[in-house]
Amino acid sequence: MTNAQVTALQYGLIGFFALWATALIPQLIILHSRHGRVRLRPVLTMAAVLLYGSMTLAVTFLPMPGPGVKPLSQTVQLNPFQWIADIHTELLKHGLPAADWFTTQTFQQATMNVLLFVPLGFFARTLWKRGLIGTTLIGLAASLLIEITQLTANFGTAPYVYRIFDVDDLLNNTGGAMLGWIAGALLLSLVRKPVPSTVELQLPRRERVDLAQIR
Repeated sequence: MTNAQVTALQYGLIGFFALWATALIPQLIILHSRHGRVRLRPVLTMAAVLLYGSMTLAVTFLPMPGPGVKPLSQTVQLNPFQWIADIHTELLKHGLPAADWFTTQTFQQATMNVLLFVPLGFFARTLWKRGLIGTTLIGLAASLLIEITQLTANFGTAPYVYRIFDVDDLLNNTGGAMLGWIAGALLLSLVRKPVPSTVELQLPRRERVDLAQIR
């Protein structure tokens, strides 16, 4: 993890505490007025969603480019699965054997892009009750919004484009959301209580035989 990424995570954590401190008191008041007591689960759920949102925004947009930082020579990458070729290039550049492909920065970055959207897919399944197709569309839309924001230099608020619009990011983010949905579906299937069967087996009744009628 680079120093820039560590700095971004620190800012994301600060943003989370600021947002949670702002929203916590109103949430506690609403929960108490509705249920007569404070329920812990909604509080933790909101904290988890705010933490994920803050960290995601931080790692995708921070840090902003400082003075003396040169603009990118490439701002758009439209070749699907280009990261696979980039791994090979990085191995050759550093003289690493092919077996060390998982140690390259390119692979680690692609993995982080997948993991970044796993919580989104998990929330979509467990909290918002979305199906796999709906979750996939949510992941694609969220990733596309991030990439467009980066391509437009944060809609003109940044001095120049400092992040690459990468189609591989769209694919990896969307795949991460799908994996999160699968994880959420598996968790729900494990914690779901079995429904007791209401079917009763009816044994055949023993009929009384009148011996007088047989005669």
